[in-house]
Amino acid sequence: MIRYHLKELIAEKEFAERRRITIGEIAKETGINRMTLSKIINHAGHSTVTDNLDKLCYYFDCEIDQLVTHIKETDDALLPPDPR
Repeated sequence: MIRYHLKELIAEKEFAERRRITIGEIAKETGINRMTLSKIINHAGHSTVTDNLDKLCYYFDCEIDQLVTHIKETDDALLPPDPR
């Protein structure tokens, strides 16, 4: 599963710039739809295009590994739940 660190990057940027940063501002600056940003922030494992990742790295002036982490899942996590 892919884990996004967008919340953490927003918090760091807010602290560094001593101001509040909204999803609307990020959407405007990056051209990424607000709903897409919201899904990245709130839905674990949300899939997005690499162009969005590139735009976010540029906006936050970060490397890709600061934005996303790959979390290995066990084989059990990939199986459907037991119906019993």
